[in-house]
Amino acid sequence: MAFRTVDEAFVRALQAVVTTGDVWVGQEERERYGHDETEDLVHPPEVVVRATSTAEVSAVVQLCARHQVPVTPIGGRTGLSGGALAVHGGVGLALDRMDRILEIDERNLQVRVQPGVITQVLQDAVAERGLYYPPDPSSRGSCTIGGNLAENAGGPRAVKYGVTRDHVLNLEVVLPNGEVIRTGANTLKNATGYDLTHLMVGSEGTLGIITEAVLKLLPLPRHTMLMLVPFPDAVKACEAVSAVFRAGVVPSAMEFMERDAIVWTMRFTEGLPAQLSTGPAAYLLIEVDGNETDVLMRSCEIILGVVEAHGAGEVLFAESASEKDALWRLRRSVPVSVKAHSVYKEEDTVVPRFELPRLLQGVKDIGARYGFTSVCYGHAGDGNLHVNIIKGDLSEEYWEHELPVAIREIFTLCVSLGGTLSGEHGIGLVQRSYMDIAFTPAQLQVMRAIKHAFDPLGIMNPGKVLPDM
Repeated sequence: MAFRTVDEAFVRALQAVVTTGDVWVGQEERERYGHDETEDLVHPPEVVVRATSTAEVSAVVQLCARHQVPVTPIGGRTGLSGGALAVHGGVGLALDRMDRILEIDERNLQVRVQPGVITQVLQDAVAERGLYYPPDPSSRGSCTIGGNLAENAGGPRAVKYGVTRDHVLNLEVVLPNGEVIRTGANTLKNATGYDLTHLMVGSEGTLGIITEAVLKLLPLPRHTMLMLVPFPDAVKACEAVSAVFRAGVVPSAMEFMERDAIVWTMRFTEGLPAQLSTGPAAYLLIEVDGNETDVLMRSCEIILGVVEAHGAGEVLFAESASEKDALWRLRRSVPVSVKAHSVYKEEDTVVPRFELPRLLQGVKDIGARYGFTSVCYGHAGDGNLHVNIIKGDLSEEYWEHELPVAIREIFTLCVSLGGTLSGEHGIGLVQRSYMDIAFTPAQLQVMRAIKHAFDPLGIMNPGKVLPDM
């Protein structure tokens, strides 16, 4: 599809409708909004617009539709699938200035927010009122609610509380023609018409731009208990995961980290317990939460019995709030530490949790056959394994042409185990060529029909999610 190039007249038209926001054409600003955390990819938009209101977003999108200029929504730029990269140029529509928490409804346990609100800022604000917003990606200190909605983000506590989609009641959305709609109602039950709310969550900005969200809240759990469990065998650590659930315990978090992830990350993390060692092949970080300490202690006893039966070493309990914070910093710093070590490709694989040991072993076997090293970690309780393929001294020829064959084999393995291509990072730019592994031609055609119904001009975040025909 042919798009119009941005020219001076179009920029002037943008400046006329963006009266309180910013319109930037300088190289520095365009490059700043031209990358996220996906490998080392950079795709600057031709012009950056930082809108401040739904009305400005609507006016910009109407202008883009009228002139057939592509528009790419941009949030906190922490994504790992290239979803916010303006691969066709056009307008990069940044929502970071739309960052207000509009209302905290304590009576109905709801919150109404703009898309530019930082996830941790929201969590802290509701926690001050004894409330809880569970979705917490590792980048929660910098990622935004809008990006979380676009990618259907998860995080460590999705294992108990669900992913972003499970906490959304209603959305305000600017459609690709500039029209503004509400997708649902501020009610816990809604069996009225098609579920546009859940269709929008996870659509990666290809169907519309979310400008406001009504989210569900929970009472804040009063207590947490956290343990770090070492294993001499990484596959055994994965086998212990489903066994914990089968024993009747649902942790609030259950994270897997193999040795290299720990080794690299300890360099960036202060205040770690002295007992922490780089000797074990893998660790599980397991948290339980609730309001009754005796119930949590019983859950911990059950977990201890399960992990010991799977060969775990001496378990480290976080005794204080500072120790808990240090262990969570360790886990949340893993992605940054891996990226600091080398250029890498991260595959966001996910399988039913019982199949996690077969997935991990399969990834290592594929790496041995194709000659690459991987560092694996992730949300083990969900069966969500982040496979980080390290570039190191691999050649550009291998990286660009041979490695995709190996990645295709990894995804084929995931699907054969009952899983799929992405658990929480989305498809975006870098995974769309693999969509045929997870979906039949008929399924992909349904998705294309939905895309066309919303966006017949194809201007909304083009080049993402769906593979080329």
